[in-house]
Amino acid sequence: MDPLDRYESVIDDVPAFRAACERPLPTVVRVNTLRATRSAAERELAESDIATERVDWHPDLLRLPDDQPGANWPYVHGWLHGQEEVSALPATVLDPSPGDRVWDACAAPGSKTTQLAALMDDRGLLVGTDANLGRISALRSNAERLGVTNLAITHEDARTHSLAPFGGDSYDHALVDVPCSCEGTVRKNPDAFEEWSLDRVRSIAGVQKGILSRAIQATRPGGTVVYSTCTFAPEENERVVDHVVETETCRPVAIDLPLDGTDGLTAWDGEDFDDRLTRTRRVYPHHNDTGGFFVAKLAVGE
Repeated sequence: MDPLDRYESVIDDVPAFRAACERPLPTVVRVNTLRATRSAAERELAESDIATERVDWHPDLLRLPDDQPGANWPYVHGWLHGQEEVSALPATVLDPSPGDRVWDACAAPGSKTTQLAALMDDRGLLVGTDANLGRISALRSNAERLGVTNLAITHEDARTHSLAPFGGDSYDHALVDVPCSCEGTVRKNPDAFEEWSLDRVRSIAGVQKGILSRAIQATRPGGTVVYSTCTFAPEENERVVDHVVETETCRPVAIDLPLDGTDGLTAWDGEDFDDRLTRTRRVYPHHNDTGGFFVAKLAVGE
């Protein structure tokens, strides 16, 4: 079974969607504003004869039409980080401020964590949690290379995350970019569907519900939680958000995305969701020549 067949009834332009999923993904780097400006990074890359193109919706992203992220000295010195363009969305939507308390519930290998640190100007408290020791090693390495110092890393299951080591106070914001079936990464990983099964989708959705529930419980009233995946599966997207809207004290809020997408679904496979799920957003590969993504923003305590 081709998993993409499932979505033909909800996608606006199926031929364009199919064609985009078969094209290689453009190479993109994020300028690490803790160590460089975009202009300085562009100048140094140009002196190394590396062409760049600005990404119009995000001031810190550069496309490299003819090069790879890790093959230049600005990358080695922490000026740049290879990050898929659409994966910059969750931290952009969360938009933390310097001095905030922020939890990244599924942090490794650290692309979004280090982006959060840059948005916080390396101030306040940023807690990065992951259950996989090998991936935590990559998180540490990336944080060190990019000069992040406000990050505390915890090795634990995010579903049982404890606030005790950090004074017991709730977070201002939480990012929940969960492990998923990765259907939206097929452009960079053509083997993404080899281990796909509907049973796996349903199984991982249970873990996703647990992590998102804990994030809402750990965030103060008036705070915000951003939930995201790189999959198209409604079982891992709208159905997970619908679950926490029903069981926790939170509500979806509208997102003003800086790139094209469609509203979240309010029904799938014979099941209706909360009408406010239209406030979530789906980004398909053909919309902006990126990977696929889902993002929801939740106001806590309302």
